[in-house]
Amino acid sequence: MRVALRPRSGCLLLCLLLSVVTLLLQGLLVPLETSSDEPAGRSPEEQGPRGPGLRRLALRLEALSTQMQRLNKDRDHVQLSRNDLRDLLQSFRQDQQGLALFVERELQRVSQKLDQLGRHQHHHHEDHSPTPGGRRSPHTGPSTKCEVPSDPAYPVCAEKVEFLQAQWRSDPCYAFYGVDGTTCSILTYLSEIEDFCPPRLGGNQSEPPWHHKPNFNTQKAEPRTTLEPLYELISNSSSPAVRFIRSRVERMSERWIDAGLRLKQSSNKTVPIQMKVLLYPGALAGSVSQRFAAMVDRGGPLGELVQWADLSACLTILGHDLTFSTSQSHLHSLIGAAPGRGSCPIQRALTFDLIYTDYHGLAHLKGAMGLAFQHYQCRFRILDSFGTEPAFNLESYALSHGYKTLWGSWGLQPLQYMTMFPHTPDNSFLGFSSEDAVRREVREDELQPESYRKDRIAVIYGKQDYMWQGKSDYVEVISELLETHATVYGPLGHSSNLPSFVRNHGLLSQEHFLRLLRRAKVFVGLGFPYEGPAPIEAISLGCVFLQPRFDPPHSPENSEFYRGKPTTRQITSQHPYAEHSIGKPYVWTVDATNRSDVREALRAILSTEVKLFTPQEFTCWGMLERVHGYVTHQNFCSKSAPSWPPESSLRLHLGPLGQSCVSVCQRSSLLCDPALFHHLNTPAVFTRLGLGCSSTVQDADHLFPSYSPWGRHCALQQEPLLFSCSGSDPTRRRLCPCRAHLHRTR
Repeated sequence: MRVALRPRSGCLLLCLLLSVVTLLLQGLLVPLETSSDEPAGRSPEEQGPRGPGLRRLALRLEALSTQMQRLNKDRDHVQLSRNDLRDLLQSFRQDQQGLALFVERELQRVSQKLDQLGRHQHHHHEDHSPTPGGRRSPHTGPSTKCEVPSDPAYPVCAEKVEFLQAQWRSDPCYAFYGVDGTTCSILTYLSEIEDFCPPRLGGNQSEPPWHHKPNFNTQKAEPRTTLEPLYELISNSSSPAVRFIRSRVERMSERWIDAGLRLKQSSNKTVPIQMKVLLYPGALAGSVSQRFAAMVDRGGPLGELVQWADLSACLTILGHDLTFSTSQSHLHSLIGAAPGRGSCPIQRALTFDLIYTDYHGLAHLKGAMGLAFQHYQCRFRILDSFGTEPAFNLESYALSHGYKTLWGSWGLQPLQYMTMFPHTPDNSFLGFSSEDAVRREVREDELQPESYRKDRIAVIYGKQDYMWQGKSDYVEVISELLETHATVYGPLGHSSNLPSFVRNHGLLSQEHFLRLLRRAKVFVGLGFPYEGPAPIEAISLGCVFLQPRFDPPHSPENSEFYRGKPTTRQITSQHPYAEHSIGKPYVWTVDATNRSDVREALRAILSTEVKLFTPQEFTCWGMLERVHGYVTHQNFCSKSAPSWPPESSLRLHLGPLGQSCVSVCQRSSLLCDPALFHHLNTPAVFTRLGLGCSSTVQDADHLFPSYSPWGRHCALQQEPLLFSCSGSDPTRRRLCPCRAHLHRTR
């Protein structure tokens, strides 16, 4: 007879079985009576392997039971998709195989021990006298004493043993892996779980279990024409942030599907292997999640959520196998974290080919993976809105050169950081897709072929009261020529501080906000928030973006917002990308304190008709093509030099004194690409440029390779993580790897 169990019943049954097995094993841990002639005061090493192995097995079963109970208890809070259940079952199967071998081995050891004790009792009755010469019986004497090996191939073994002898109780994960304070158990752990000590005689000679590579997937990532797999992942969440993500994906679904069809019909696109991808927005998990979720409904920043929505849609359309999680406990289950505080490596090989997260999620992974974090960090991709320059990324260099900040210092490849706008080519530009196209539910009489019918309306970009402080004169000038609208959040009973001539709609849903932008002629920036997606979407809907100029530019030195961020950028306006990459007639940058300058710009805007315009890189197709390129070609786990883009795309430029490679390449309408730096980092390049070097040094410096004309000193880069398009020095000429843009803005 076959009985169908509901998920809850199955979890309870499994928990019960695990608990019974655990109790039986704990029963075996009760020490047998010590014989009267067994010497007292034996060290733990001398007592042999009777208890630790079984304790380790019991701990593993207890941990597995705890995971099942937590899963059962949290089932109302964390909804699991079919992919999640598949991963969980795969985890159980792996644990089952390991436990089966472990049980078999431990039972054999117990059987041998019982046989030894039986024989010992027999000899005890036959002869009570000590053996000749005072030697102890082989059954009662000490086992082989564990000594810390001295092996040049494992130079820190002794140091690690000493550390664990003092600190093994600091994290329960050590006991989970069988450490009980004895030198033998510590050496076993350091050779079989971590790889700081040589393999022990008779122990496991293979690599640590988390080193093992998963089976190579040969299935191709065929482009999809549906987003249903993504909807299954995020449909049951009650989080306002996840609801925002789903709502955005649904609004833009037709354009994503159209872009997928276009990719499918493209004959020149490489079809990559299907990747198993984890999406883990750390800002929506852990201690910061409640604060972030509350801000979603109060006019808080939505730029990060826009990126998560569009990235999720991109990867789904590209045909990859996605898992989406906003729970730290779920993350621990997915990666196989050991129970405890994260000091130990994960229990098995990481099953994800790529993990997309943010700085918060990176800290969560670091706190759960132990030594395995560094082993797998090449698979991480970090959504980082404002970018991380190489000088801030390498901790030792940042500390010694004054670039240490709260963020940064993770030692990743700089291209693993993925930005919202192309701030610096040192990072990968992820971007987003603008809500530019018109949805079917909009009536045809609301549209014109090239532009929307625009009312004489200005919509102010600023959803919270504090953003308006000190801007009264600026907004007043705008109100003289345009009907001024706002979408400022205000709780019930809260009196607004906005000027009386401003019509405030309150915080609008995204649909109603877009409808308001379709009517508006001008979208007005107040100076904050910096570098968000809204101006690009307003321009896509036919608005002109008016924004303040910053003089002097804002930077970490003079801006509280940028202070501590891992960048040296000089921000010349609220939205530098819009100012420099789009410009007039779509973007006007003015001195907001000069009423004449503002009034003159508005009159020019009102006399100009602009057509709908979306930069290619901010369309669904542009982003899909870009993410496809990253997934297909970026491989940070390879030890060899990058092969993409190809060397044939390189355009070598020697910059003038005091200019960064970003500026040098831009002057020639090219893009600096740090992946091409290794082609320049040879003495032959200086000869090729006709530069005679009186000396050539190789050192770690984010300005190298470079040339100093005073003394004709040539410098090569020693640390590949410091290859940087950013940075300049008045005494140096940078060697710059430029290439053509993949996409033109217009």
